[in-house]
Amino acid sequence: MATTTNYSWTTPDDTALVKDGASAIRTLGSSVDPTLKNLNPSTTLGDIEYRSSSANTNTRLGIGSDGQFLTVSGGVPAWGSAAGALTLLSTTTCSGTSTTVNSISQSYKHLYGVIYGLTSSGSYVEANIRLNGDSSNHLTAQVIAGGAGQPAVWNMNEGTAIQASGGNNVYYFQIHNYTSSSRRKAYNGAGGFVVWDGGNPTRAVMQGGMYSSNTAITSITVAHTNTATGGTILLYGVN
Repeated sequence: MATTTNYSWTTPDDTALVKDGASAIRTLGSSVDPTLKNLNPSTTLGDIEYRSSSANTNTRLGIGSDGQFLTVSGGVPAWGSAAGALTLLSTTTCSGTSTTVNSISQSYKHLYGVIYGLTSSGSYVEANIRLNGDSSNHLTAQVIAGGAGQPAVWNMNEGTAIQASGGNNVYYFQIHNYTSSSRRKAYNGAGGFVVWDGGNPTRAVMQGGMYSSNTAITSITVAHTNTATGGTILLYGVN
């Protein structure tokens, strides 16, 4: 029997008898059907097909999530997030004497955090950020900006007095290369708050430094005195 050039479908020979036509058509159809399915493996709205490693066979790539981009991973098309994109990992409400965000995903390059609206049962709350529950001072090369003779200080692993009764405070921080188990971690941050004394003036702070530990960061604790009664910690992963 004759076959087609590209897909080797069986077709009748020139000398085939007319009476064998039905059988020849069924044979050809049985070959065409699976070939076309291999070329079009889509099953769901938004699917994309691409050539697989097998000849005459395509692979189905399901639709990605909102905000993702088509990229290449391991030599094949894949959905991924743009470099620098933020992915919200957790939203945590502050309470008691400390609030911890545990089991931080290790699937990103950097961490970006925001702490805002801290309130307290007292006139103020002293807050400090601890990485992996470490209360030691593993911070170096900090840069602090304050005002009116009263520096505004919110250090990694150190305390800061901020006005808390009105929750007029916000602070962001970035921790670079946070998953590394062989290198120390650079960080930077900035924010502002209303201090609890001296007529409630507003203070601003800018910082940068290094967390002197080679351990990957899997948890972040915001420790506070005077018992926090509110406040929010947002933690993002950065590609």
